[in-house]
Amino acid sequence: MERLADQLRVEVAELIAGELKDPRIGFATVTRVEVSPDFRHARVLVSVLGGAEAQKDTMEGLASATGFVRHEVSRRLRLRRAPELTFVLDHGPEEADRIDAILKNLKKE
Repeated sequence: MERLADQLRVEVAELIAGELKDPRIGFATVTRVEVSPDFRHARVLVSVLGGAEAQKDTMEGLASATGFVRHEVSRRLRLRRAPELTFVLDHGPEEADRIDAILKNLKKE
């Protein structure tokens, strides 16, 4: 399951960077892919550089490209049935930055 998740992460990241031409999609990084035990569903966690508006636009663009991405992933990985993809905004990097800022402030005090 981990191998499939990693392969999905690589392929989806390549598709976002090179194939998707939607102007709404900004600088997005696929941080992690979580595959269900039955391989029918996959959550693609995406970190987006920019403010709330850029994040919203990018997520809308990714949602509209889900069918294309799923088809291409299925073709590239030679899967009989690709999992249903759900793009989810990953707030992990933002939280890490916030925690770093808090720790730096505490250290100064």
